[in-house]
Amino acid sequence: MSAENYVVEMVDIEKNFATVKAVDHSFFNLKKGEIHSLIGENGAGKSTMMKMLYGLYQPDAGVIKINGEEMRDLTPGKAIEKGIGMVHQEFMLVNELTVLENVILGFEPKKGVTIDFDEARKKIQTYIDDYHMEIQPDKRINQISVGEAQRVEIIKTLYRGANVLIMDEPTAVLTPQECVKFFEILQELRKDGKSIIFISHKLNEVMEISDRVSVMRAGKYITTVDKKDTNPTDLAKLMVGRDVNLHIKSGNAVKPGEVVLKVDNLWTSGEKEISKIRGISFEVRAGETVGIAGVDGNGQSELIEAITGLRKVEKGTVTLSGKDITNFAPKKAREAGLSHIPEERNVRGLNRSMSIEDNLVALKFDLEPFTKHYTRNKKEVRKFAEDLIEKFDIRPKKADVITQSLSGGNAQKIVIAREVDAGGDLLIAAQPTRGVDIGAIESIRTTLENVKKDGKAILLVSADLDEVMDMSDRIVVMYEGKITGILNAKDATKEEVGLYMLGQAEQDRKES
Repeated sequence: MSAENYVVEMVDIEKNFATVKAVDHSFFNLKKGEIHSLIGENGAGKSTMMKMLYGLYQPDAGVIKINGEEMRDLTPGKAIEKGIGMVHQEFMLVNELTVLENVILGFEPKKGVTIDFDEARKKIQTYIDDYHMEIQPDKRINQISVGEAQRVEIIKTLYRGANVLIMDEPTAVLTPQECVKFFEILQELRKDGKSIIFISHKLNEVMEISDRVSVMRAGKYITTVDKKDTNPTDLAKLMVGRDVNLHIKSGNAVKPGEVVLKVDNLWTSGEKEISKIRGISFEVRAGETVGIAGVDGNGQSELIEAITGLRKVEKGTVTLSGKDITNFAPKKAREAGLSHIPEERNVRGLNRSMSIEDNLVALKFDLEPFTKHYTRNKKEVRKFAEDLIEKFDIRPKKADVITQSLSGGNAQKIVIAREVDAGGDLLIAAQPTRGVDIGAIESIRTTLENVKKDGKAILLVSADLDEVMDMSDRIVVMYEGKITGILNAKDATKEEVGLYMLGQAEQDRKES
């Protein structure tokens, strides 16, 4: 295909934010009727590239062409006029409005001075039928599933005339069943001549759905390859610049021992109705990793907060190594042998305005040898920090560097180093690899596996189902604040876990 026939061309693009070069002389093009994946580690520049195509950012240099026409001063409004649509990772929907109302918001068809709802309904139903969307237009957004909400976002872009759809990490919030349905929709869109840009870090999905794959690293364009000429291992190497082990899985080096954590008939409040904890019971043993699976927002966060003392337990008990720690303050729970990698590292895991060494010593700063007679022993603090920096490969290897300047992966390594070093009988790892790149994921998973081999108990919570299935010995599946199933990880399939995540397997049991 000649350059004139590309629906999108981005040539020699640059974008700077203050002193940071986010995109450095990068390239991207898109053919009509193809699915072209754009991959790279966090900070590689892929989302910034696509935000420039959608008009959210202005490039500092380079050329953007849509259907052969050079674009200047592109805005989201102009991008929409030119047929560019973007489905963001965070859905832009009004919960109290219906599907139909959300789709037409800002683009309402008129009959005189009133909104022509009949015309809007007819047009929306065409998209639902043509692409097998399976959505009810009169349902409110707060009444539909996450997968359905994503379909609403796709219909919104189509309703506004999109022929190019940018999908930013679209499967991050979907169950396996919803992913299958989503990919079917993408294939239908492609058959209809739509062109799709698929931003993702899930390389197996990239291999399943793509025609071509472009790779970025540190703001630079690396290469574009045909899907048939590559594989996940090669793509990971292109992303990181070195060989990466993508297949770290739970081993059986230690036979599970005594019960370390026992949660019995636990009830708590929730941020939403569906996230209230309702009578949950399970155990985690020494030398065992128990993974919590579920669509985000089904009570996983509330469960961890209740165990760690960050949320009040209304009923039930939490027992750690035989000691009742129900409603213990977080510090007291730690003293009882609990270590906690929180899901929001910048909220509860780190003080970003402080140095690496201050964050590493945070659990021990008031103990000897780091403090003596109310005086800080800077030499001991520095030695302690440097040892952990080396052991956990935290970069840069300078203890006095302010944490704010670190990448997500290195910031997370600080939290993990501190919590693993604390040596508790139980390590709660909540979203341990969220927002970190492939190289850091490899390092973090290896660390967790070593903690288990040392005979510690691990409670793993992750929105990444592959991670839960790879790293766990047993899987506890949650749906609307309840446990719908406890499965042996080796015997479980993604489809089976997905049914439990949707509450379907529990419903089937009740009806049989």
